[in-house]
Amino acid sequence: MANLHSLSPVLHPTYRFSSDNGLLLVDFVGLYCKSKPTTRRRLPLSLNTRTMRRFSTSAANNSVRAVLDHLPTTTTTTTTTTTSVSSASDHQSSASQPKVANLEDIISERGACGVGFIANLENKASHGIVQDALTALGCMEHRGGCGADNDSGDGSGLMTSIPWDLFDSWAANQGMASFDKMHTGVGMVFLPKEDSLIEEAKKVIVNTFRQEGLEVLGWRSVPVNTSVVGFYAKETMPNIQQIFVRVVKEENVDDIERELYICRKLIERAAASETWGSELYFCSLSNQTIVYKGMLRSEVLGLFYSDLQNDLYKSPFAIYHRRYSTNTSPRWPLAQPMRFLGHNGEINTVQGNLNWMQSRETSLKSPVWRGRENEIRPFGNPKASDSANLDSAAELLIRSGRNPDETLMILVPEAYKNHPTLLAKYPEVVDFYDYYKGQMEAWDGPALLLFSDGKTVGACLDRNGLRPARYWRTIDNVVYVASEVGVLPVDDSKVIMKGRLGPGMMITADLLSGQVYENTEVKKRVAAINAYGKWVSENMRPLKPVNFLSTTLLDSETILRRQQAFGYSSEDVQMIIETMAAQGKEPTFCMGDDIPLSILSQKAHMLYDYFKQRFAQVTNPAIDPLREGLVMSLEVNIGKRGNILEVGPENASQVTLSSPVLNEGELESLLKDPQLKAQVLPTFFDIRKGIEGSLDKTLYKLCEAADEAVRNGSQLLVLSDRADELEATRPAIPILLAVAAVHQHLIQNGLRMSASIVADTAQCFSTHQFACLIGYGASAVCPYLALETCRQWRLSSKTVNLMRNGKMPTVTIEQAQTNFCKAIKAGLLKILSKMGISLLSSYCGAQIFEIYGLGKEIVDLAFSGSVSKIGGLTFDELARETLSFWVKAFSEDTAKRLENFGFIQFRPGGEYHANNPEMSKLLHKAVREKSESAFSIYQQHLASRPVNVLRDLLEFKSNRAPIPVGKVEPALSIVQRFCTGGMSLGAISRETHEAIAVAMNRLGGKSNSGEGGEDPIRWRPLTDVVDGYSPTLPHLKGLQNGDTATSAIKQVASGRFGVTPTFLANADQLEIKIAQGAKPGEGGQLPGKKVSAYIAKLRNSKPGVPLISPPPHHDIYSIEDLAQLIFDLHQVNPKAKVSVKLVAEAGIGTVASGVAKANADIIQISGHDGGTGASPISSIKHAGGPWELGLTETHQTLIENGLRERVILRVDGGFRSGVDVLMAAAMGADEYGFGSLAMIATGCVMARICHTNNCPVGVASQREELRARFPGVPGDLVNFFLYVAEEVRGMLAQLGYEKLDDIIGRTDLLKPRDISLVKTQHLDLNYILSNVGLPKWSSTAIRSQEVHSNGPVLDDILLSDPEVSHAIENEKEVHKTIKIYNVDRAVCGRIAGVIAKRYGDTGFAGQINITFTGSAGQSFACFLTPGMNIQLIGEANDYVGKGMAGGELVVTPVENPGFCPEDATIVGNTCLYGATGGQIFVRGKAGERFAVRNSLAQAVVEGSGDHCCEYMTGGCVVVLGKVGRNVAAGMTGGLAYVLDEDDTLMPKEKTGSAKGSMILLEWDKYLSLFWQLVPPSEEDTPEACAEYQSTASEKVTLQSA
Repeated sequence: MANLHSLSPVLHPTYRFSSDNGLLLVDFVGLYCKSKPTTRRRLPLSLNTRTMRRFSTSAANNSVRAVLDHLPTTTTTTTTTTTSVSSASDHQSSASQPKVANLEDIISERGACGVGFIANLENKASHGIVQDALTALGCMEHRGGCGADNDSGDGSGLMTSIPWDLFDSWAANQGMASFDKMHTGVGMVFLPKEDSLIEEAKKVIVNTFRQEGLEVLGWRSVPVNTSVVGFYAKETMPNIQQIFVRVVKEENVDDIERELYICRKLIERAAASETWGSELYFCSLSNQTIVYKGMLRSEVLGLFYSDLQNDLYKSPFAIYHRRYSTNTSPRWPLAQPMRFLGHNGEINTVQGNLNWMQSRETSLKSPVWRGRENEIRPFGNPKASDSANLDSAAELLIRSGRNPDETLMILVPEAYKNHPTLLAKYPEVVDFYDYYKGQMEAWDGPALLLFSDGKTVGACLDRNGLRPARYWRTIDNVVYVASEVGVLPVDDSKVIMKGRLGPGMMITADLLSGQVYENTEVKKRVAAINAYGKWVSENMRPLKPVNFLSTTLLDSETILRRQQAFGYSSEDVQMIIETMAAQGKEPTFCMGDDIPLSILSQKAHMLYDYFKQRFAQVTNPAIDPLREGLVMSLEVNIGKRGNILEVGPENASQVTLSSPVLNEGELESLLKDPQLKAQVLPTFFDIRKGIEGSLDKTLYKLCEAADEAVRNGSQLLVLSDRADELEATRPAIPILLAVAAVHQHLIQNGLRMSASIVADTAQCFSTHQFACLIGYGASAVCPYLALETCRQWRLSSKTVNLMRNGKMPTVTIEQAQTNFCKAIKAGLLKILSKMGISLLSSYCGAQIFEIYGLGKEIVDLAFSGSVSKIGGLTFDELARETLSFWVKAFSEDTAKRLENFGFIQFRPGGEYHANNPEMSKLLHKAVREKSESAFSIYQQHLASRPVNVLRDLLEFKSNRAPIPVGKVEPALSIVQRFCTGGMSLGAISRETHEAIAVAMNRLGGKSNSGEGGEDPIRWRPLTDVVDGYSPTLPHLKGLQNGDTATSAIKQVASGRFGVTPTFLANADQLEIKIAQGAKPGEGGQLPGKKVSAYIAKLRNSKPGVPLISPPPHHDIYSIEDLAQLIFDLHQVNPKAKVSVKLVAEAGIGTVASGVAKANADIIQISGHDGGTGASPISSIKHAGGPWELGLTETHQTLIENGLRERVILRVDGGFRSGVDVLMAAAMGADEYGFGSLAMIATGCVMARICHTNNCPVGVASQREELRARFPGVPGDLVNFFLYVAEEVRGMLAQLGYEKLDDIIGRTDLLKPRDISLVKTQHLDLNYILSNVGLPKWSSTAIRSQEVHSNGPVLDDILLSDPEVSHAIENEKEVHKTIKIYNVDRAVCGRIAGVIAKRYGDTGFAGQINITFTGSAGQSFACFLTPGMNIQLIGEANDYVGKGMAGGELVVTPVENPGFCPEDATIVGNTCLYGATGGQIFVRGKAGERFAVRNSLAQAVVEGSGDHCCEYMTGGCVVVLGKVGRNVAAGMTGGLAYVLDEDDTLMPKEKTGSAKGSMILLEWDKYLSLFWQLVPPSEEDTPEACAEYQSTASEKVTLQSA
């Protein structure tokens, strides 16, 4: 703690603020490390005592972490500065073949952060700006991450203009002449550590400069203080030096910068071949800007680089950045800012972006490079972070002559399509975006970007507005942009403008002219440069829609043969194609995916079934395609993509499609387009000479043919498996394989930009299959056999009769096909949104899949860059599987109807299902009769099942002698490690939910509430049981006195149903559900039929209205937001451990490291085979991975990062026995979850109709008459878990171990089973069997550690005040006033928790009145309870009033501010999220997502951003001012009133608002300007029923009051 004093000013409220005239201060708060708690703070309490606060390390961590969570998640990739340097060894010479970006490289680097900038509009340089930037960086410490040593930051840095005074003074001391500023470039260089290598590296650098004709003026060793560097960071710390060079032959600044850029690229290339190549990195090399950065905590950046403390270090602007890398092995070069950008966020499409950038390399040309384009390649580096790659793409465009704002509009466009204001007022901006959309796929994902080329400084936000960004400008020309307010002390009376960046917005400051341009001004100037509108209208050709066919083309016999040949099952036709044709939406199903992985199955599968969709979790958010679809688009451009460095009409010559789903007529129009010169390539392979080698030979020929067609000028390749007659010896290549192979081949040959690929195929009918084809390179698909199947279904006599008799809604043959296409499009949007991608054009070729079961030769040829951890099929094995479908169409005895493979529903003779009727009967017998012999029959049934999951390929081995079972730890201690799945009350009945909870509480295990809240009657132990019945819970049987029906684990999910302060305060553990095995990346789903009055009461929603939760999005969408939510939950209930539920996918280890750093206590890994009450079929089947791989990766990554002891690892997904428990233990898990099995033990018969509310045994139904049939008693489940524990004991004894602790993480006890699979012998299980060591503590020690703490918080100071504690204990009134800073987060949460625990949600009769002054940190006033009246005078950040259940919250600006309060943004994004009561009054505007999921609170605010009142189910919101787009999307209850003064779409006296008083005075005049938004479920309430004229959209009625 020696450096306490030097640091304390960082948070001192009295800290001097530099008011040099004309600073533009932009601060984007970002990364924070867990800071060492070295900060002290003074808090003036109203009692006039001054309390000193000090952070303990853990506290700081937490605080830090929490912040982190907020940070944008830059994907880690981002962080890397990578641009080019990153590791020289990765750069190939230009001659070598391009390599596709590898997912493994991309997922290992993720990060999130905080950023900001300060700029002087008069372009005056001062040292004060640098000091302010360092101060602000210190206030963002909670937005960054720290390593296991709590001292190595993930990275922080500063970009400024070059401090020539400092360098001239150094030169004078060295006896050198002062620098010629016009012609000198300065390089900030990370050199290798070893002295001998430093000299070699310098030699390469100097020689390159000299060959280029530059004069090397000298090297300067940058003075650093290594004592402040953490242990891990010191191990990789480079030698840091600056080089000064003079560019003699150029005069113009742009040419000088270009020359320096070429030199840097040449140096990187020269270094690539050296052993030390990866250790050389240029932070910057420029005549304008310089970057000082490192793997440091933000508060020590200024101490490490002593230059930054030197008064001669002056700059007119500074960009600063703090990184939170989810990975714990951050690298020095990956700190930010990069050379041009500071990025807080995550690029979800980075794999596709890198592939496309690489494809572009051959076509990029510009006269400014004077023919030297080859020397500056490559432009991307998969081993660098996403930020680094975005930076290098931006750098290329800027160096090629684009200006910075134009560059960012091209790379990160806004959602311009559904934007009425843009279209009406700025059509030229729309034309600009239209022109570029076909040339540069958007770099999509949540991002706040700060940028500067030394002349312009600016900031822009991604299209979905998923990062906080606030700005303000002072009277002396200081503009700040910041991700948090309150990072610098500022006098509000001097502030003349306050605002926030909304989705897609940009702000720039031109340092040369001193102008600040806000959003539309910037874009209008950029769009006016060229005649984009004219070019687009003259050259871009929209594809005209063609009507669907109205008759079938083939007879039913032929259709059947085609379906058989291409692998259709009767389930595919009936459950998928016909459902979509009839209803226009994807079919819903339930339970999980309990069939074997395709590679383990004995049945043939289509190639698509080997692919699982990737999805966003923690590092970046999924999007909500239902309610936020306005930022999404399925448009796609077809044709040649021109040279993006040149601007001209010819680049716009493309065909635009509104979606990638084509019918036969539309495909025909494309084939006829004269400019496309389409070429059809048939995709069949010949097996007359035998299968061996036939498939791969044909693929090579197909690729050659594609190559030749493109070289001959074709801009469209149509890969087709359509033929008039099928031939037995010429089976079709799986279309996915053909598309992917051609796509990869064209990339490697530099031809991919010249043509688009379209698939014309019979083998594509489901959303997942379309997604695979598009993800691996197809721009569009014509599913001709699926459309023919729709027509055949509509014309069949069965369908005609059903429609005639009213059993099915009538649809025409055209409508049936339209419905099918509509369902496919909606499904595609959902698949994109799971990964947080909004544009199909960015998804195309992005390969966002993992592969389970394809071998290296197939992956390398067609799917290069995708992860396939377990290996699998060879080409010949795949050819055999394809052929097994094909021959069915030719054999005489083939059935006259399609076979049912049983992949979805269990059926005798079909695919094996792990949850089958026989298994559930055996289990029921064992637990109901409490019969050990019956349980052993159940065990034998499981032991003899076909191979179903990866762990079935392993068995145990031991070098110890067996021991007697009596020596093994008792069953009662083993069962405490068991928990049940998060099944919500609503998805299952009260009977089931409560029986499971009672059973788990008897055992000392844990049940889980799921996301439906919980009835408080369940929290008290029963004392009134007679003969197994209790009047408290009259619907249960088999009870005992002392039972409690409370769920030990209470779940907080994105829907926030039933999450009240009392619910949180009564939990033993709180689980944050980020993802669910059956549908990762999507929210929970409860059909309207199951929302009974009781369920609706618990969830604060409306009976009968379906509930589909948002995806994990509003406040858990990045690592720093997750850290904040964890902080909030620890705040409201400091005794509950917080767990985070993730789903297995490649890269989960990196995610889990971030979650551990975010201060979670438990990490739960779910497998893809988990159950669900209702979910789309494609989600159940095609997303998520096996837990064996996810658990292994998580356990081992945490050990490597020194974080494993911090968290308990829990695993679930398809657990059925003690064998599963022991396998999971050996792979590293401490606790084990049973979901479907617990339900089966209480009576479930696997009817698989949960989603219909018709469960025959009342397990998953809300219907009273069905619930009365519920057969289960808590004792059944108790018996089951005791049997499982005894099975575990027996196996431990066999292996010779006394307790579970001894085998956890011991993968050396596992070995592959000797077992032969039907499809292949090429599976590789080494990944699961690998071992990186064991945790330092035993599993029991990890499980019994204290709950992680938030450290000292402001609430503790308030609670320790005798007046406050007296008021809480005796229900009295108290008044307090206290100062608050942005580092005080979740303030009031702990006080609310104390009141809720004692009095419940409504029982407190006292009144706690607290006034805060200053800038509140995130989650201010979260979880307020009735009786708390909170006032904030100042401003607040995100999540104000999150989850509040009562009380009153008033936020007002300080008196006499220099700005107009109602025009200023005063609270951040996502305020009032999940509120269940109380009132909030805000004088000023709120950010995006105000009152999302509000279910009872009342609010008055003076304006809000996009998505206001989204998903509201109750309460009342009054907006006295403008709202953004998408108001009330998905709102199913409550009322909203919006004042619309300028025709673009309540009392306010509480806040003393001038606008409120005026409206009250002139109520009659204003009344007609309010719009009332009424969801359908509220239309008959008295407030809504004044006579009105309905003027609205389908969902929410708008009525003028």
